[in-house]
Amino acid sequence: MNFLNTTFKYINILGGFATIGALLAMAFLLLDVEGKVSTSAEKLRNFLKASAFVWFIGVVGSILFTLAQILDTPLSEALDVMTIRSFITQITLGQYLAFEAVIALIIFVCAFQARKILALIFLLAASILGLIAPVFQSHAASGGSHSLVIGSLVIHVIALSLWVGGIFAIAMLSASDRAISVPRFSQLALWAAIAVVVSGTINAWTRLNFESAWNSTYGYIVIAKSLATIALVGLGYLHRKNLEGKQSINWVGFAKLLTVEAIIMVVTVAMGAWLSNTSSPDRPGIPEFDPGLSIVGIATPLKPTWSRIFLSYEPDALMIGILVIMVALYVKGVMVLTKRGDKWPVGRTISFALGISVIDFATSGGLGVYAQFSFSYHMLAHMLLAMVAPIGLVLGAPMTLALRTLPQGRTSTERGVRGSLLAALHSKVGTFYTNPVVALLIFDGSLFALYFTDLFASMMQSHVGHLFMTLHFLAAGFLFFFVVIGIDPNPRKIPYLVQIVVLFAAMSIHAFFSIALMSTTTLIDKGYFASLQTPWLTDLLADQKLGASIGWAMGEIPILMALVATFINWRREDAREAKRIDRNTVRQAAMGQPDELANYNQYLQKLAQRDKNES
Repeated sequence: MNFLNTTFKYINILGGFATIGALLAMAFLLLDVEGKVSTSAEKLRNFLKASAFVWFIGVVGSILFTLAQILDTPLSEALDVMTIRSFITQITLGQYLAFEAVIALIIFVCAFQARKILALIFLLAASILGLIAPVFQSHAASGGSHSLVIGSLVIHVIALSLWVGGIFAIAMLSASDRAISVPRFSQLALWAAIAVVVSGTINAWTRLNFESAWNSTYGYIVIAKSLATIALVGLGYLHRKNLEGKQSINWVGFAKLLTVEAIIMVVTVAMGAWLSNTSSPDRPGIPEFDPGLSIVGIATPLKPTWSRIFLSYEPDALMIGILVIMVALYVKGVMVLTKRGDKWPVGRTISFALGISVIDFATSGGLGVYAQFSFSYHMLAHMLLAMVAPIGLVLGAPMTLALRTLPQGRTSTERGVRGSLLAALHSKVGTFYTNPVVALLIFDGSLFALYFTDLFASMMQSHVGHLFMTLHFLAAGFLFFFVVIGIDPNPRKIPYLVQIVVLFAAMSIHAFFSIALMSTTTLIDKGYFASLQTPWLTDLLADQKLGASIGWAMGEIPILMALVATFINWRREDAREAKRIDRNTVRQAAMGQPDELANYNQYLQKLAQRDKNES
């Protein structure tokens, strides 16, 4: 039973990687024709269909054999419809596997028709979400370092899927298509390989008890997988060496090297599937029982003090990985501009860096730690993520930087990465979400949907819920301030008066939410914070009211700052417009032409004369 479960996990992983690789190649590596797939990309469609179908079969098999293994029964007894339905609707692992199966099926169906690059990018993102969904249930919170283990494993799987899947897709291409795709994929593969090695090292270190690991099956698999990964990195280096600085490339030798690399990757994926089905030796030093450790994944922190809040650090590997990517892309963009001889305002870089620092403090720093044990600290972290950090990111103008530095099409007909970003920004979806009313509803309306329903209580119970709330706070705040005070290009030109009205509306709605939350007489977390048994938190209702007051104060101040910034921008634009009119008047006078005011006066005189004649 264990062997069959491992086999289907292997099919699951291999199919998922191949699907992601096919979508990656079709969306980014091969040439497109004005935003649609080219003839070369069409050749990968059959490979995408087959990969998605294999992925779906692998996930279904994993569901059935995992259920049989959990129940410790033969597969025939696990095939009961009621039992399967209970597993995929009531058990978290079953829900995640069912979600992955649905994504694989959607990709398979869409593979027949999807031809627009934006649609393929969306399918690529969806396939990555489906592949990593079960990862969030791969490590118990009671095992300690929950955020570090889960985050590093998610990064490991994503990086490995892009790397391995890309190799599979390139292996399916013709020599001419490979010549187009490999240089771009080589850059992605380098960063993916670094992410695989770093995340794999962190994950192994947090999981293993090194005193006993070397004599365990888990340790042997880790060693073998590490050696295979090193071999893959070495082959990747040979690929880059073969590509760089050469006018002609030995594609026959490259194909042989690629075949060897693909075989090693297949073996590596097999070891990964084996590893996921093997228990790891426990690390020493973990307390026997701690409510915080068993529920949150970290030990209950001591009573908060200023030093503990600002100096404590519990790394959330996934958020750190996201922030590292954001910083790396931003720095890369600034470097590209600098090499080009263009200047990028230092103030924008500082604003972006401050926004990133606030996010890290609210997720992995001391505030992020205490936010998981107290509602008041949770609300403080929420306000920083939704109100303060987005302002820094928006004023950093990341979209402007991207549009100035992203690669354009490799041919006259290719839209390219920059063109795809512009198309997404000006699409119907982009235009809809940049409507100030929509942005306001998402920004403030989600507060009521989250905190005045059972959604908040259910999300606090899981790592996925924490991650979703964090990303939602950031996205909603970024969208709102992007629409209202953003300096990036916006598909809508929003008058300053409308911006001010929206800001006042946001302030009023936020105040109403905070007052409503302060007026509650019951706990909205449905017992989550009580289950943690935090010794320094005795009055949960008072802590909830404190969180509401923090939300009120922290919500009003950034909006007031945004109002001031809007007024300043309005005055500056009026001043620029006045100067433009003055310059135009002087230019027309120098050319012997009447200015705009004189033309208008002449027009009024003509109207008056016509009325006089008619009378």
